[in-house]
Amino acid sequence: MPNRRWLIAVLLALLATHAGAQTTTQSDADAAYTADITKRANDVIQFAGIDAAKAPAVRETLINQYRSLRAVHDARDAKLKSATDDAAKTQIKSDADASLKKLHEEFVAALSSQLSPEQLEKVKDKITYNVVNVTYNAYCDELPQLTDPQKAYILAQLKEGRELAMDQGSSKDKHAVFGKYKGRINNYLSKEGYDLKKAEKEWAERRRAREASAKQQPAEKQQD
Repeated sequence: MPNRRWLIAVLLALLATHAGAQTTTQSDADAAYTADITKRANDVIQFAGIDAAKAPAVRETLINQYRSLRAVHDARDAKLKSATDDAAKTQIKSDADASLKKLHEEFVAALSSQLSPEQLEKVKDKITYNVVNVTYNAYCDELPQLTDPQKAYILAQLKEGRELAMDQGSSKDKHAVFGKYKGRINNYLSKEGYDLKKAEKEWAERRRAREASAKQQPAEKQQD
């Protein structure tokens, strides 16, 4: 009997040690995640030029959104792993999309009450890696003959994509959203009469010429 009690005590001690280690590991992971999303929020605040008075409220809004999005994505992914048929998977995705839409609307409403329209645009751009501006400028540079209505269409499509990209959980997923909208834009431009393969080739040649010219200028200045 004493040996049995001793064995039970040892097992309980081992279980307690294992549970404590798991708790510590989870706590460390939570702390690391909190530090990461706080840094991301601060980067957004700096990029958008948000003053010190508004920063705490905006930071809290951003951090809460990061946590909420992660919770929806993690729950969706866990359910998809255990789903056994396509109908169930479709429903899981639909439910997650509805939750993300609600979160998005609440997030934008909160930021709209805290920021100017210009600052809100910058927040959206920072969250989505400034893809809207980079891509829009690239289209304008590639196709300098674009008309104002065509430019407006391109910008509107990119901004629509940005709204969806804001709710994605990874850089890969955000860029995938924009990829779909770029495809839509390219189809539109083709219907408008643009030969995009030819335009891309000519654009590449112009960029190489600009790069060569930029490299040559410092050398010429040194000779002077």
